[in-house]
Amino acid sequence: MWSDITFANPYILLSLLLIPLFLVYYIKKYHKRQAPLRYSSLAGISKRKSWKARFYPVLFGFRMLAFILLIIALARPQSSTRQENISIEGIDILISLDVSTSMLATDFRPNRLEAAKSVAQEFIADRKNDRLGLVIFSAEAFAQSPLTTDHQMVSNLFEDIKTGMLKDGTAIGEGLATAVSRLKNGKAKSKVIILLTDGVNNSGSIDPLTAAEMAKTFDIRVYTIGVGSKGKARVPVGISQATGQYVFRQREVNIDEELLKNIAQSTNGQYFRATNKEKLAEIYQSINKLEKSKIDVQRYEHQHEEFFLFALIGGILLILEWILRKTIFRTIP
Repeated sequence: MWSDITFANPYILLSLLLIPLFLVYYIKKYHKRQAPLRYSSLAGISKRKSWKARFYPVLFGFRMLAFILLIIALARPQSSTRQENISIEGIDILISLDVSTSMLATDFRPNRLEAAKSVAQEFIADRKNDRLGLVIFSAEAFAQSPLTTDHQMVSNLFEDIKTGMLKDGTAIGEGLATAVSRLKNGKAKSKVIILLTDGVNNSGSIDPLTAAEMAKTFDIRVYTIGVGSKGKARVPVGISQATGQYVFRQREVNIDEELLKNIAQSTNGQYFRATNKEKLAEIYQSINKLEKSKIDVQRYEHQHEEFFLFALIGGILLILEWILRKTIFRTIP
């Protein structure tokens, strides 16, 4: 009933600090009333106090309780009733992830692909009001998940991603165009693609800049991320026939940054370069801040005065204490 209580005059509550002083004064005064009398003999005198003597301190209790309640009433306790109307406008976000063999390069720990998956899952967990989807691409593209508010499902799909799911190569245009086709009919006012790759476009039938024009036509913003350290990195160059495992060699890291910058700029997005997992996490945090869901809040608050009950009970206790003192507990001067 009195949740979120506030006081209009909170400084008056300082008067409650006087209560310990009143208690000390009463105890001293009460002991003085018990003046000793000398008798030649205690015979015939009962050692038990009368019920009036035992209950006499109750009058002081009534007075102190009334004092506390009246102080609270003077401080004007108030409760509030709040009503909020919240409308949330989510964003449609689609992650287009390169799964070509080069994503197994070990300049990220444990490799580029696993690092990209881990950081993307953290990003998904923070986008509670948005619809998210997933496209994977190498030499071809595949829509792994449609736009959905089931973030756990999208996160679980990331767990299953691995190289070799699609024909090897890097078709940036295919990855972007597939993402656009999934986003273009969305009803959200804000649509975003996060395209992550570690290479140069060398496959596919759709030119990346043509796919960027498609995104621009449908008012889709594209954030591009180039993944790979500066210089050289250990990348897979083939599979050993003896062991069936990938053979790694030091190779120059080649990312078509100019292309990725052009895609981002033409769609009013941004280009980022991630040289390690920590930097990649910072990039996702930056995108998270840039793409905030719109929330409209209308708040109504009404204050209710709650002092009356305190004043009423305090007044009743004072009247009751006065009546008892003048009747049942009346003393002879």
